[in-house]
Amino acid sequence: MDIQGRKLIKIATAGSVDDGKSTLIGRLLYDTHSLTTDKIEAIEKNSKQRGYDYLDFSLATDGLVAEREQGITIDVAHIYFNTSKTNFIVADTPGHVEYTRNMVTGASTSQVAIILIDARKGVIEQTYRHFFISNLLRMSHVVVAVNKMDLVDYSEEVFQKIKSDFDELVAKSDFTEDQITFIPVSALKGENVTCESVQMPWYVGNTLLDHLEVLEPNDLQESTVARFPVQYVVRPKTEAYHDFRGFSGKLYGNSLKVGDKVALLPSGNESTIKGIHFFDQELKEAAPGASITITLEDEVDCSRGDMIVKVGEEPISEKSLTATLCQVNSKALKVGQKYILQHGVNRVLAKVDRIEEKIHADFSGKEEAEQLKLNDIGRVQFRLSKPIHVDSYKSNKSNGSFILIDEGSFDTISVGFID
Repeated sequence: MDIQGRKLIKIATAGSVDDGKSTLIGRLLYDTHSLTTDKIEAIEKNSKQRGYDYLDFSLATDGLVAEREQGITIDVAHIYFNTSKTNFIVADTPGHVEYTRNMVTGASTSQVAIILIDARKGVIEQTYRHFFISNLLRMSHVVVAVNKMDLVDYSEEVFQKIKSDFDELVAKSDFTEDQITFIPVSALKGENVTCESVQMPWYVGNTLLDHLEVLEPNDLQESTVARFPVQYVVRPKTEAYHDFRGFSGKLYGNSLKVGDKVALLPSGNESTIKGIHFFDQELKEAAPGASITITLEDEVDCSRGDMIVKVGEEPISEKSLTATLCQVNSKALKVGQKYILQHGVNRVLAKVDRIEEKIHADFSGKEEAEQLKLNDIGRVQFRLSKPIHVDSYKSNKSNGSFILIDEGSFDTISVGFID
């Protein structure tokens, strides 16, 4: 919640070329009065120059020159808008095969995915890819927005056929039916985006915006266990605070409160939370996502890279692990190569023991592979120089993910999701 009591929902969008993704986001921005006057004037001017008799809302999001020239989304853009009830952060991710890495990284921090489908084309290969990545990233909820309904005469039959085809995909995934919502829309005409459609009386559900506002952050929470990786040990060099020793970092997964019994990893020592500090405030409880400083009742050994967790909720300590990787660098990942594995604030050396398989990101199967190239997705086994304290990505996103870094160039090579 923000200071005005609004909840926060993080969304990733995906759609193929010309599915109308940028137009949909632009429509949401326009209808929620989130565009500045000069931005609206620029959209009106550019729309007229292109000979359109309507406002081209895609101009509100395609920020790169190359995007405007080609009419496609290339890079990931984070877009902010709000209503009286909710703050939204939208990761506008590209849908092309060659930008798979951009979609993975852009969607990795989101809770909800909006997958657009062109009503004229139905479920296509890219739809499979977008849904596969939503499944890989363990999205809490997926909205399937069947767009351009105006171009199929707002046909209920067309919508139901697409829904039926998509349900076959859902059956291949880890999602349950209640995690998927289908909404027929026309982003260009504004039908079922923020206002109920007069053209589709057969649809009885919420508009897209109403549906997003119904979602509750608690239902989208990534984990039920708290993870607090220590980023910095606070020891003020002042007389007033000469006895103060706090541990600073960002809290993930679930809340912590004063009086909680905690364990410190890797030592395994236990203590009790004495205080929780946020700037000049003292809190009784800290919510996930808060950047805080914790003090403990006991003098215990704890430094940067260690982790504080509740007693009885300890993660697994592993010196070897298996993870699903998305290759984000043109330099291929190969068996026997060594990398720096960064897990939270912790860095360890990692050697690729084995590439188990390359996974086709369209639910079509797997194959053997000697290496993973740019945009490839595969399952890989690693050996580490020392144990790290991890959860599966399914149970805790923040503590179940990492990046691989090249030892020489320090470029990011892969992003990983622990099995």
